[in-house]
Amino acid sequence: MKIRDDYTCPLEIVHDIIKGKWKTIILYELKEGPMSLSQLERAIEGISQKMLLEQLAELRQFGLVQKKEFEGYPLHVEYSLTDRRGQKMVEAVSIMQMVGVDYMIETNMDDALINKGIVTREEIEDIRKDQA
Repeated sequence: MKIRDDYTCPLEIVHDIIKGKWKTIILYELKEGPMSLSQLERAIEGISQKMLLEQLAELRQFGLVQKKEFEGYPLHVEYSLTDRRGQKMVEAVSIMQMVGVDYMIETNMDDALINKGIVTREEIEDIRKDQA
């Protein structure tokens, strides 16, 4: 993906960098630390290896993700957030995650949140109390 030359607002750039179905999910998965390609692929339900590699390449191009290759056999590669831009972006993605959680709770999609391990039943009840 190429960045345009005619932006009028920094948010347009950020939107173009993270747009698509997978990038925010990849960033969110990397928030806890480095992961191999196979770990990411297992953690992100529904993504193909080809799509994962493409999205990681774009995230690397924009300085959000870094790739570390280890010597030896078998080949081992890890992906992680960059210290500056990647860490900042995952803070924003975490806030976006909570907005989604709030919406899903308000619209009674509790089971999906619980089944994915995003929140517990007790946390949902606490959020509902805060929303009231």
